[in-house]
Amino acid sequence: MAVADVINSKAEKVAQVDLADEIFNVPVKTGILHAVVTAQLAARRSGTASVKNRSDVTGSRKKLFRQKGTGRARRGDVKSPLLRGGGVIFGPVKRSYAHKVPKKVKRLALKMALSSKRDAQALFVMDQLEMEQPKTKAFVETLRTLGLDNALIVIDKPNYALELSARNVPEVKVLQSAGLNVYDILKYEHLVLLKDTIGQIEGRLLK
Repeated sequence: MAVADVINSKAEKVAQVDLADEIFNVPVKTGILHAVVTAQLAARRSGTASVKNRSDVTGSRKKLFRQKGTGRARRGDVKSPLLRGGGVIFGPVKRSYAHKVPKKVKRLALKMALSSKRDAQALFVMDQLEMEQPKTKAFVETLRTLGLDNALIVIDKPNYALELSARNVPEVKVLQSAGLNVYDILKYEHLVLLKDTIGQIEGRLLK
């Protein structure tokens, strides 16, 4: 079982914590990570682009003029796609881009993402990260002390002051452990876990 140092907000080592090998020491396969991230991004697409086809356009279905004898093209009704204001041929319609990924694959990808941060020495464990009141300046100073400028901070419970303090800081995101996902882990350079979140993550992934 791997061991990680636990630091405080002053970047001082205060303890150590065990990390389960089944989660933080898993061989990384980029194909699995790619499949899960692609599925996450696809599910975020709104899919609301749409046009009116011939049946959706308002207008008479009467033939504009007789078929023969006019010397003109053979017109149908005013809703023809060939006429201005008519329906659109093969335009986009409302749809969902989401596609399913097996739960076992999602869980494995999350373990791989966590393992990749540990392998890259980009995983930090903190005893706590509390803010007396929402204050971005104080939060930025704490990040500077820790040497972090691009990080995902995972907390164990809602923390109003911390979340508001981090909201306007670019390249930093505060996320509760229940919402931990592959895309956010890989998106940010560093991963910061509060000590209490490790038990929550292990309880979620060691079922």
